[in-house]
Amino acid sequence: MSLDRRLNAFRPDLADEALQGRVEAERFVAGRPAVVTAPVLDLRHGPAPDAGLDTQFLMGDRVRVFETAEGWAWLQGERDGYVGYAAEAALSFDVAVEPTHLVTAPRSFLFPRPELKSPPVAALSMGSLVTVGSVEEHRGTPYAVLGDGTALAAAHVAPVSAADYDFVSVAERFLETPYLWGGTSGFGIDCSGLVQLSIRMTGTDVLRDTDMQEASIGEALRTDTDYSSLQRGDLVFWKGHVGIMVDSARLLHANGSTMSVALEPLDLAIARIQPHYGLPTSVRRQ
Repeated sequence: MSLDRRLNAFRPDLADEALQGRVEAERFVAGRPAVVTAPVLDLRHGPAPDAGLDTQFLMGDRVRVFETAEGWAWLQGERDGYVGYAAEAALSFDVAVEPTHLVTAPRSFLFPRPELKSPPVAALSMGSLVTVGSVEEHRGTPYAVLGDGTALAAAHVAPVSAADYDFVSVAERFLETPYLWGGTSGFGIDCSGLVQLSIRMTGTDVLRDTDMQEASIGEALRTDTDYSSLQRGDLVFWKGHVGIMVDSARLLHANGSTMSVALEPLDLAIARIQPHYGLPTSVRRQ
C-alpha cells in the first residue's frame, strides 16, 4: 500500500527514520524538534515562494525538521502530521519553553508592551500558542505579558488546558473571514481548515484535508434524500469540500463562491455545488 506523502516524510534521498523498512531512501533521519515563531507559517509543495500552499501552521506549533537548505526547511507538523516546505527563518530550535496559553479570539494584536496605543508588532490568530509570564493591568485593561515583554489582551487568551466544547460556536465566530486555499487562521481559511481549527479549540486534533476528515471524523450517517434528519454539528462532505451544520437546515462553510466563511441554507448550497462537484458524498457526526 502506497503511503500518503502529505502525512509521511519521504523522498528518494531522505526520509523519516520511522519509515525505515517501508520506503526506500538514501538515508533516514529522526528529525529535529522545532517550534513555529511566525504568527502564520505557510507550508508549501516545494522549497520556493511560488510553490502551492498546502496548509499553514500557527505560532507555537511544534514540528520536526528533517532538512534545511537555502532558507527552507522540510518538516512535519506534530499536531496533524502534515509534511511540506516552510521558511526556516520562521522556526526556532529552542523548544525548552512550554506554552501556557492559547489565543481564543479569532484575531488579536501583539503589542510591544502592555499599552493598547502602542503600534502592534504582530497579529495572532485563534489557536496560536504563547507563554505568558505575568498578567498586568494598564489603564484598566489586563494584558497577558510574554517572556520578551510583548503583550496581548488577557481576555484573548486562555490556559492551554481550557477548551470550548461547542466547536460549532467556535466556527460561527469566523463568519465572513476571507477564504484562502490552504488557510488555517483567522486571517484566511478554507473549508477543512475551518473544521480543523474549530474542533482543535475543543481540545481535539483532527487531520487537515477534506478527504482525511471524511475518513476519520466521527461516524457516517444514513440520511434521507432531503437531509431532513441533520442536526447541529453534523459535517456535510462533498468531493473536496466540507461544511458544518449550525442547525437542521443551515450550513456554515468557507467557500469559493462567496470567497468567505458564509452561512446559507443547505438546500441552496447543494444546488449551487452540484453542477461543479456533484451531490454530497457523506454526512458524519462526532
